[in-house]
Amino acid sequence: MKLLLRWLASALALLLVAYLLPGITVASWGAAFVGALVIGLVNAIIGPIVKLLTTPIRWLTLGLFTLVINAVLFWLAAEFVPGFDASGAVDVFLGALLYGIAASVLQSLFGAKKK
Repeated sequence: MKLLLRWLASALALLLVAYLLPGITVASWGAAFVGALVIGLVNAIIGPIVKLLTTPIRWLTLGLFTLVINAVLFWLAAEFVPGFDASGAVDVFLGALLYGIAASVLQSLFGAKKK
């Protein structure tokens, strides 16, 4: 049940980001749900590998390069999902940042946050 609530919160966060930023578009609820699923899968599968490979750069930047990695993973997820488009470097960067914040807040409100 918590998994479904987290998925719903992530989809709502994606719709919120699309509403706030002109460079991020989500065509429908279905695209939002698939987009949230693909973002989760990309972050779970590709994210740790990229973060491991970029550890020296992340140390040199005191972890700020992680924001760039998250933006690239967000853009990559948008490339795989029809109806979910992310364009423009600034919008992708802000979209990834806002998506992370909004998903965390919404998951806390829904009571679906990991402990």
